[in-house]
Amino acid sequence: MSTNLTPFEQRRLLRIALGSCIGFSLCKIMNWPYGIFFAVFPMLLLGMVPMFNRMVAIQFIVGGLLNIIEIWVLKVLLDPYPTLMIAAVFFVYGYHFRFMAGTPYFLLWASGLVTISTVLHFSSYADTSMNDMLVSTMLATAISVFGAVVLYWLIPEHETPPPPPKLQLTPSQLNHRTLLGATLATLSYIIFQIFDLRDSLSAQVATMLILFPMTYQGSIVSAINRAKGVAYGCALAITMQLLMNDLIQHFALVVIAMFMTVLIAAKLHLLERSGSAVGFGALTTIGILFGQYLSPTDDILYSAAYRFTSVVVAVTLVLIAAWILDHFLNRFELTRN
Repeated sequence: MSTNLTPFEQRRLLRIALGSCIGFSLCKIMNWPYGIFFAVFPMLLLGMVPMFNRMVAIQFIVGGLLNIIEIWVLKVLLDPYPTLMIAAVFFVYGYHFRFMAGTPYFLLWASGLVTISTVLHFSSYADTSMNDMLVSTMLATAISVFGAVVLYWLIPEHETPPPPPKLQLTPSQLNHRTLLGATLATLSYIIFQIFDLRDSLSAQVATMLILFPMTYQGSIVSAINRAKGVAYGCALAITMQLLMNDLIQHFALVVIAMFMTVLIAAKLHLLERSGSAVGFGALTTIGILFGQYLSPTDDILYSAAYRFTSVVVAVTLVLIAAWILDHFLNRFELTRN
């Protein structure tokens, strides 16, 4: 792996770091809740795809609006009926994975999976306002897109990256990916609800992100990379906090610390040149830790250690379930991968 970034990647690096810090800063200055959305959404928008244009912006905005409608319908109409709720959640996840695998609009459908999983789980607690979470989701989406527009104006792009290769999937492969992703995502939702895992946000996000390859073999690689990325991101965040010590109460210094930490993780992400690997896992972990858990009265040392442990346990259980389900689906011609 080359240790040097191309000029194209250097510009992406700056946009990722500046975009996440812009979202994080606005959230803290305005005292908005759920800083995770404001820190992580720019990372998803600027880090998942190598370009930004009108179609990418539309996909991200429409994805956010669709999430709000889906979550509102699920919570308002079906929350009193657990069985119907689980069936509806499976259906929602099902068409997200179906369209991810079968259409060119991957970002639209993929970006919403983490939002749906997070908001559905946390809004089930009595002291959590679903409306606040939905408003924060939409604000973070709008700020991420607006920030990307400004950053591409300030740091213009002169190259057009080649489009990703298109997979020609058979109907049975589409069925396999849809059922595998929807079933595992629904099981994740059920487990986090039953065991009241309120403090395991990183683990919940990880159980969704490792499903993005939509195959058992791809999920194994993604899970290993995710665990390494979480460990790397936690180590970076803890190191930065130890270096700052009591200076963490100064907001400007926190933003600078986040910028430097994101730069390191984003550089690894871009050097890997393989989509969601170790660097991207570290990147989103930093966004979660800074956006949700870092404050002058609460450090991230315990949070980071707990995040890593919970992620390892969660992805291991998902892989066990994926192995069983993959073998089961491959027994039938209509769902054979």
